[in-house]
Order: sequence, then structure tokens, then C-alpha cells
Amino acid sequence: MGVPEMTRRSLVRAGAGALAGVALRPAATLASQGGQGRIATIVLGSLRGARTVALPAGVAVAGLQWRGGSAAPAAEMRARLAGDTWGPWVPAGGHGHGPDSAVGGPQTGEPLWVGGAREIELRSAGPLEGGRLRLVLEPTAPAAALAASLPLAQPVLAAGAGQPPIIARQAWAKGIPLPRVAPEYGAVELAFVHHTENPNGYTAAQVPAMLRAIFLFHREVNGWNDIGYNFVIDRFGRVWEARAGGIDEPVAGAQAGGYNFVSSGVAVLGSFMSTQISRAAHEALQRLLAWKLSLHGTPSTGRVTVRVNPAGAGYSKYPANARVSLRRVSGHRDADSTDCPGNALYGQLPAIRRQVTRLSGTPVAATLTLVPAAPPPAARAEGAPAPPVAPEQPPELLVTLARLDGTPLPALPVALQARTVARKGLVVTHTLLAEGVTDATGRCVFAASFAVGAARPVWVRAQCPGGSGAPAAVSPVVEVKPVAAAQTPAA
Repeated sequence: MGVPEMTRRSLVRAGAGALAGVALRPAATLASQGGQGRIATIVLGSLRGARTVALPAGVAVAGLQWRGGSAAPAAEMRARLAGDTWGPWVPAGGHGHGPDSAVGGPQTGEPLWVGGAREIELRSAGPLEGGRLRLVLEPTAPAAALAASLPLAQPVLAAGAGQPPIIARQAWAKGIPLPRVAPEYGAVELAFVHHTENPNGYTAAQVPAMLRAIFLFHREVNGWNDIGYNFVIDRFGRVWEARAGGIDEPVAGAQAGGYNFVSSGVAVLGSFMSTQISRAAHEALQRLLAWKLSLHGTPSTGRVTVRVNPAGAGYSKYPANARVSLRRVSGHRDADSTDCPGNALYGQLPAIRRQVTRLSGTPVAATLTLVPAAPPPAARAEGAPAPPVAPEQPPELLVTLARLDGTPLPALPVALQARTVARKGLVVTHTLLAEGVTDATGRCVFAASFAVGAARPVWVRAQCPGGSGAPAAVSPVVEVKPVAAAQTPAA
């Protein structure tokens, strides 16, 4: 993912001499890395032209790594699959994802699902230095997990045309490491559509193993904190929770370098340069995008101007801190230097946007504002008796519900919730703090009494569960700092 589609003819035009005298099955150094990651490395050295590489047994995915800048080499690879047939060529260069950390070190392409293949063929139209194949050995789940049904992620919130069934992360993530750190949160101002650059003929039963392998590649090879995408959709129309942190939260992924803190990323599992996504995947993608954007009070039409985060600017088509106008439903290539989500899927996006708008209905924007407590009384006049010391007062929290055009929404229920995160994002809990109903101006005020005597800051959001023709909505969180409890005077 990330380089133009090539053919053998285009490679020959790039320089027939580059292909001459290349030995097949070259000697390669295989180094294994133990632990849960199950990562191995084949050292290629310089790559010019075509090369076939033998693989050890049990390889699930393979990705190309090289030395140099962030620009992707014009390289492709394919795997010899069961039945001694070669799979399709797919781009092996850069992907435009990341980062969870600063860009640096060797550059890494997209992981290719090879499903136990024993050979990979690589070809490059130009020189590639310091080449290595990074391999994820078959990440098998415990037998109990394989036999279990596919649990659905919670909560279920009726935004858009209704929340699609989202298979919980635990259905595929058994037997692999936790994310490196707890998730970070941003905002959902737009959504990016991706593909994963895997062959398209996988079975339904293979999908959990494919997701585990992508996770291990992203975590152990790329060095990211977790799998890059927020959601993945397979060709059967199933939606999978990917990155941890809460399906109803604005989880920052590693899916669009420079834009991760203002977007949500959905990847369709497969390669779509010349093949369109299935009808089932098409319908699931539309419904998921409509639900996710509506839930966060984000319009599905028009454009939004966002700033390129310097931490990911190396992947972006635009310089750090540039103000970039993007569609609310964008292809990855609109923002970053990549061909993702493939020419065919990118061509489907206009129709997908129209359907997302139809399914989104009339979203609700929920806002939550921290209103500081009243200031202490003015200083007393000289000689006047000292007033009693008043305890510190907690702030108030103002919730506002409105349509996207600003129309207030009265008489809607509102819940004030505290968010807690455990096990590095695998467990996200929303504890009910208070409930209320919006007034004629679409507002509801809560006293932050929970902050009195609190041991640490509390992250709070407002949730409207929906009703009276209005969909569900969640607000961005605000931090409420502890308030000192009143002191009992000494006797």
C-alpha cells in the first residue's frame, strides 16, 4: 500500500539491466525473536530487480523493510500459495500510517498475509538498500477462543441508522500481548477509509488470525502501541473492533500519519487496486461510518479543515502544521502519501458518501463545558470581623444538545459519565455520575460534587441515549480536578 501499481513491463522499461543476473533463492540470514511476538527476520541486503525468497514454516504475514527516507520504493511482492500458484502482486513499500512515536529508523511497508506460504517473490523498479523481510509466525489463539462464539462490543448506542453489530476485540485478540500503553484520545472530525493490502480470497475462519498477525506486525515490527486501525471490515460484511480504547470513544489510532488525533480509521480487509469491495463490505462500511460520525456529532457531508500534526508529518502529503481541507469521509490517499485504499475502492467513495449521508439522518451535537465555581468573597474592610471560611465549591458542568444547524433540543435525557481505562484500553468503563433532562434551550447543568475529596482528576463526558426522534450522542470529555473537602474546625 503506498506505491503505484506496477507490471513486469513497467519494470523492464525502468531498466532491463536491473533484472539481469539476479539469482533466485539467494542465501538469506534468518534471525528469530522469541516471546509472544513470534517475529523473524530474513536479511536481504541490496535489492535490484526480482528475487525469490524461501520462507520458514508457519509464516502468517511478511513485510518489507528498507533503509532510507520515508519515501516508498517502487517495490512489490507476492506469495506462492497452496496448490503451487502465485498470488497477486501487491505494493510492498510505504503505507502512510503511523505514528504512535516519532518517525525514525528503518522504513516498513504493509504486512502481506501469506497464510503459511513457503516462498515470496520480490521485485523492485529501482534500488532498495538494507532490505529485510520481517515475518510474523502464525499467531494461534487458544483452542477455547477458537471454539467460542464472536461476542459483540459494548455499548450499543442508536446513532445514525443504528449501530451495526461490532465484533469485540476479545474475539480475535486471545493469546497476544496487550497494547504497549493505554490509548490516547482525540476527536472524530472526519473518517479515513483504508485497505489492508491482503489477498482477497480469505475465508471467514481466517479473519481472526489475520487480525492477530496484523496486530503483531504493527506492534512488534512497526513499534506502534497497538493495531493501527480503529475498525476493520472483512469481505463478509463483519465489523471488527480493532484498536483498544472503546468503540464509542474518539480513540487516536496509527492509521493516518499527521491526522490520527482528529479522525477515526476504518480498514477493509483486502486489496482493492483493481477489485471493488464486496456488497456486504460496502453496506457494512456505510453503516459503520454513518454511526460513528453521527455519534460524535460530526456531519457526514462537506469538508473540514484540520492541522497536520508534526509528529506524523513525514507521512503526510502536506507539511507540518499546514491547514488542510479534507472531506468528512476521505480516502487515506487524500491526506497521506499512499495509494490506499486502492483505486477501485477509492472510486467507490462518492457513492459511499451519499449513502452515509442518507443513513446519518439528523445527528445531535453534544457539548460539555466546565463552568468554574464562583470566586471567593471580596476582601473585608479594615477592622471588620473576618467572615467564616467557606469550603471550596465544586464547578458546574453545562451540557448542551443541539442539531448540527444549532437548533436546541429540549426534553432529552442526559447522563453524566466518568471514564476509566484499565488493562491498557482493553477495559473502558463509563460510570454514571448524574442524570438530567435538557431544558427549553437544550441545556442541562450538573454540579460536579463528585470532585469534592476526589483522589485524582476525573475524566467526564455527557451521553444522550437518544429519544423523541433524536439519535444517541456523546460529548468530548473534560477533566474535572479534585476539590478539597470542607475541614471540620478543631474543638
